[in-house]
Amino acid sequence: MKELTRAEEQIMQVLWDLEKAFVKEIRDKLPEPKPAYNTVSTIVRILQDKGFVSHEAFGKSHRYFPLVDKETYTHKFMRNFVGNYFDNSFSRMISFFAKKEDINLQELEEILQNIKEHSQD
Repeated sequence: MKELTRAEEQIMQVLWDLEKAFVKEIRDKLPEPKPAYNTVSTIVRILQDKGFVSHEAFGKSHRYFPLVDKETYTHKFMRNFVGNYFDNSFSRMISFFAKKEDINLQELEEILQNIKEHSQD
């Protein structure tokens, strides 16, 4: 699975939220300053070429929908992120954020609790 550019990811976030949408609907959900309609249309077609979205035809209009779910992409993205920046060590990643004070003790305890809960499954 290919990694998304920032613009592609922004479009995918909207599609994951809406589930199905026309280009106009996608554009309407984007933050200001909104890109041009043609820009959104081009990015959606790139996402289609990459295999992230498909469409249903309604005459000349197309309604797009995700082929890759958000959880699958997030998992792949995080694996690559941890691999590229933390030598495949989630422990190093958490330590990094703890040292930078981007994560507090309560959040660390929640992470540990989640790990305990999921390891019992």
